[in-house]
Amino acid sequence: MIVVRWMIILSAFLTGSGAFSFAESSAQSAGSLASLVHQFLDAGDSDEAERLLQGILSDEQASIEAVSHIIRGGRTYQYQPIGMLPSEQIVVRGQIHPLSLFVPASYEAAKSYALIVCLHGYGFTGEEYLERWRTRLAEDYLLACPTYPSGAWFTRRAEEVVLETIREVRRRYHLDPDRIFLTGMSNGGIGAWLIGMHHAPLFAGLAPMASGLDNVLMPFLANLRNTPIYLIHGAKDQVMPVDLSRSIAKELDTLGYPYVYREHQREHPIAGGHYFPKEELPALVAWFNRQRREPLPTSVTLVRDASHFQPFNWVRLDSTDSIAAFSEDLVDKRDEQIKRRVYARLDASITGSNRIEVRAEHVRRYSLFLNEQLIDFSKPLTVLTNGRLSFEGTVTPSVETLLRQARLRPDPERLFSVHLTITIDKPAL
Repeated sequence: MIVVRWMIILSAFLTGSGAFSFAESSAQSAGSLASLVHQFLDAGDSDEAERLLQGILSDEQASIEAVSHIIRGGRTYQYQPIGMLPSEQIVVRGQIHPLSLFVPASYEAAKSYALIVCLHGYGFTGEEYLERWRTRLAEDYLLACPTYPSGAWFTRRAEEVVLETIREVRRRYHLDPDRIFLTGMSNGGIGAWLIGMHHAPLFAGLAPMASGLDNVLMPFLANLRNTPIYLIHGAKDQVMPVDLSRSIAKELDTLGYPYVYREHQREHPIAGGHYFPKEELPALVAWFNRQRREPLPTSVTLVRDASHFQPFNWVRLDSTDSIAAFSEDLVDKRDEQIKRRVYARLDASITGSNRIEVRAEHVRRYSLFLNEQLIDFSKPLTVLTNGRLSFEGTVTPSVETLLRQARLRPDPERLFSVHLTITIDKPAL
């Protein structure tokens, strides 16, 4: 009788409690992996990040599918303040910068929201722009208005302030990665152009107002191949002549890129024609409402100077000929290469099943970042550069590549498990 009873207990353990314990253990292991992945993505210290990475790679459950699912599933957002938050801060290179935020009262952590980053003009602050813009948006938008001295958004540090603003808001609030917009007025509009052109894959749209670009910067408009644009300028603007925006519109026409250009005739009692009329607001907000970023376009165009070698969607420049290089202030240097607009350019397109064609100017080496949405990993890949065969063969996805790239660019819509480097052989003379 005792033996039979113990056999019944043992059978129950194996088929019931034991199975439950195994499932529970698996769930705990998956939870631990998810925790490690998010810690790795958020780690501020590179040594700590490397330690976490090795821990993830040693986990048997850390497959490409599992890690991708964790990253795409997003994080659990904790309670955060809502409403008008005019006195937030961000830190860039050890320096504190003021940041003003608006979060709708109806904000729910389970729902993703659009973000509009607005750059103020000379003599203003982010808090002042927060007050002006708050009444312009519906409850589906978060608004971030950083402050930078003199509105000098054309400097490298200001560029970093904008990028860190987006990262900080993204860490705290549930953002839709396909609905991040950049706008700005006057100097802020110049910043919207410069930062938007150099980091175009981040944005669902750019809306520069009463601004413009120097002629040496016009080639970077080519980077906006997949980024919607909405320009607003006053015909009677006495601060930023309207010809600046007209020249940009002409260049966009030459490129064949679609855009919206609104030129108004209104004048403000104090600002004259250099302002954003409230009458233009409904059409702009309606435009914001329609835009969604295309995360992985099949064709990308990249123009770079030697100071901007960050990844650009699924391509990156790694090495170039001698080309123009901007200074920390981006627009203050006028050496011969800048005057002659000697920049590197890459046009990459997926032209067929597992076939990528690239045209490159002043490029010696470049990278392709690939995933299963762009190519079929089970089939050979062919890469042509300037009409010549650069690569032919299979590529192997890697969890390590996936994680390193996800940490480099926190974008759940762009996860790349293959990093392929292409060296361009110069044709024999």
